[in-house]
Amino acid sequence: MSVCIIVGAQWGDEGKGKIVDMLSEQANIVARYQGGANAGHTIVFDGKTYILHLIPSGILHPATQCVIGNGVVIDPVALMEEIHMLEGMGISIEGRLHISHKAHLIMPYHKMMDAAREKQAGSIGTTGRGIGPAYNDKALRIGIRIVDLLDREALGEKIRTNLAEKNQILRALYDVEPLDVDAMIDEYVAFDTQIDPYITDTTTLLNNALKDGKHVLAEGAQGALLDLDHGTYPFVTSSNPTSGGACTGLGIPPTSITSVMGVVKAYSTRVGNGPFPTELEDATGELLRAEGHEFGATTGRSRRCGWLDVPALRYSIMVNGISEIALTKLDVLGALDELKICTGYTLDGKTLKSFPADAQTLSRVTCEYVTLPGWRSSLDGIMAFADLPQAAQEYVNTIEQLLDTRVVWVSTSPNREDTFKK
Repeated sequence: MSVCIIVGAQWGDEGKGKIVDMLSEQANIVARYQGGANAGHTIVFDGKTYILHLIPSGILHPATQCVIGNGVVIDPVALMEEIHMLEGMGISIEGRLHISHKAHLIMPYHKMMDAAREKQAGSIGTTGRGIGPAYNDKALRIGIRIVDLLDREALGEKIRTNLAEKNQILRALYDVEPLDVDAMIDEYVAFDTQIDPYITDTTTLLNNALKDGKHVLAEGAQGALLDLDHGTYPFVTSSNPTSGGACTGLGIPPTSITSVMGVVKAYSTRVGNGPFPTELEDATGELLRAEGHEFGATTGRSRRCGWLDVPALRYSIMVNGISEIALTKLDVLGALDELKICTGYTLDGKTLKSFPADAQTLSRVTCEYVTLPGWRSSLDGIMAFADLPQAAQEYVNTIEQLLDTRVVWVSTSPNREDTFKK
């Protein structure tokens, strides 16, 4: 029995999809434990690009079973589009995708409220996909779950009750026209017939698999620094991408967790608003964005770029229990003459001993840097650590030393095959 959790160690977009896809070949089950269609995992192989938002990256391996856990909030439209996309690209889904009957559904009013709030002053820069409002209703205990689709009468009553309140809010605060109750009920009942073959008691499925000695990869969305409890609040997501979220989001016991791998981008990026100590608002930042194709897979938004942030990563390693690192996008740094790594924070002249708990403090820190030489060359075709330019090896070794955590995998392009062990 073993569960390996794959965690994004920064602000998301670290390349988790590629790492999960690579490791899925040795896994029996890949399970997604939180988030929604606001995540975008990109995998490239055989000349094709696959962008997944809800379905685990392991779906691209024919022998791997995939689970969408109870901790995920599901947009029916996005899910069906993804299923049809994969089937159209020749990927078999039938009998391999299992969706928790306890997962909550994103409703049309969630997306409308999300979009309307983002237009207000002081927005945090969400994707507008209804994720936050769906989790809000879950916490308020008025959410609609997949299991609710089984009883049309009860479903209709819940939607009518919710919509009575939501329509008032949409009209009064955001000047949005009310939604039609009956049309929504019909839409979700029709959705139930489409996804019925995939609905499973995934908690029982996973625990039985673990009893049988199967290997499970637990896949999070976003990154640890966007965690609702442990991230740069309030500029965070609405769930727990940290490793602890895997237990609640899948219904598996902590005793089943055998390892936690952190996926770390060789530099830092962030989407949306919020503090970003190492951000480069200059030509270097623009070069990183261009070389790294730093645009969101879900929204297309430009990502903010900056140097690697060791204090933030140390905090992430501590919170998640990360014991090994997969380092991605090392190739992007080949465009630079010299590289910097933030090794510590100071505030008003004093060295900070821990990662700030509040966004206001984090936005005021000054970064201390170590400077390393760049290698100014392509990493195309390199498939062994020893074959990397000496400066690239030094950069990776420095990261290991500063984080006191082993780099196990190094990735040098978006392609599946361009990944090797250190």
